[in-house]
Amino acid sequence: MLALKLGMSLVSSNRVGGWSPDDESSLEAWYQNAVGITLNGSDVSRWEDSSSNSYTMDQATATEQPAYSEGTLTFVEGDKNNLQSASSLALTDEFTVGIKLAPTKSNLTILASNTLASEFFKIATSTDLRVKIDGTQVEISLDSGSFVGDYYLVITRNVDGLLTLYKNGVAQADTETLAGTADIDAIGVRRTDLNPFDGTIKEIQIYSSESTGLTANVNDRLAGL
Repeated sequence: MLALKLGMSLVSSNRVGGWSPDDESSLEAWYQNAVGITLNGSDVSRWEDSSSNSYTMDQATATEQPAYSEGTLTFVEGDKNNLQSASSLALTDEFTVGIKLAPTKSNLTILASNTLASEFFKIATSTDLRVKIDGTQVEISLDSGSFVGDYYLVITRNVDGLLTLYKNGVAQADTETLAGTADIDAIGVRRTDLNPFDGTIKEIQIYSSESTGLTANVNDRLAGL
């Protein structure tokens, strides 16, 4: 059995052929499942960005480090578990964001800026995803079911600012329009350390483009995790 030791880095890739996020020139950041993880005991002190852009997420405070097991990061709301990048990713126009996660409740931050106010992707209620960009927010509602549980999300914004939400590969009927620059430098909290995430995250992909083909590929990959 593999021993988990202080400062250990898990860097092996599970790519077995076919499409990969790094095939896309618009890939901005990729927090790849079971890749680029540095452990402090059994907790995550670093999650390397598998893109070429080095938006690596770190956490130096041991009590705020999410736990790790077999590709899954577990965040505890009460401990304010989170990871943060020293530099901020700015999505000015189109984007595609894919996440494999399992929240335990609502009012939780998934991705955000912990440096700038009013920049986040957040599970606002059991049925509403809130996106706030440049101080303006919209909420996208599920057709049915809940955001509590184990699933994957893809959120896209096209050239006209139209936001579309996919849950487990299915586009939801509710769409919203939101312009501006989406700033991201944290996983699991928003400024300042508010609404911490509770649950698990396996992978996050972020692109500065949107297309039917890209959405299909992201959905397919997340479905297999």
